[in-house]
Amino acid sequence: MAQSGFRLYGDCRSGNCYKVALLFGFLGHAYEWTETDVLRSETRTEQFLSMNPNGRVPLLQLPNGKYLAESNAMLLHLADGSPFLPENDYARALCYQWLFFEQYSHEPYIAVARFLLHFEHGIAIDEQRMEQLHTRGVEALEVMERVLSIQDYFAGDSYSIADIALFAYTHVAGDGGFDLSPYGAVAAWMGRVREQAGHFDMAALRP
Repeated sequence: MAQSGFRLYGDCRSGNCYKVALLFGFLGHAYEWTETDVLRSETRTEQFLSMNPNGRVPLLQLPNGKYLAESNAMLLHLADGSPFLPENDYARALCYQWLFFEQYSHEPYIAVARFLLHFEHGIAIDEQRMEQLHTRGVEALEVMERVLSIQDYFAGDSYSIADIALFAYTHVAGDGGFDLSPYGAVAAWMGRVREQAGHFDMAALRP
């Protein structure tokens, strides 16, 4: 049964916000989207900081009025009891593993490179930093390629929030200067992800 009363504060250009919206769609939960422009410092206002002292999106307001920050915490909370978070103990632990990988070894490089190269932010591009971002981002893509060469999804035999999390910035990695053409297994996986009923790409979030 669809739930209501959720409000998601997000920037439509953010993969971290997109992944939560995507899971909402799969679950059939109604929610209100409040566009919150990071580049206009809308996460730094007193009102926003009173809801999330860390001053970042996404931010989820739950039906009981409480707030939850950090996109992968939202995925875990929303997916609990659904097919998107495996019941099997080991498969569930694998889900956690890939969520941590995404935030520690993937998003800090692929997402940051995309932000620096793809958006008007007024930050001078440091070539040495970009080289480091691309080196580490490629390392993350190579890990994904090795795993997806032997299995269809990241946690167990079926699509899960681990795939949602990793798809979010992988499918727009080209915006950050990453060439995905060498990664055939990653490309095949992205195709499987896009075939999931109810899937939509990030561009659909634009107001």
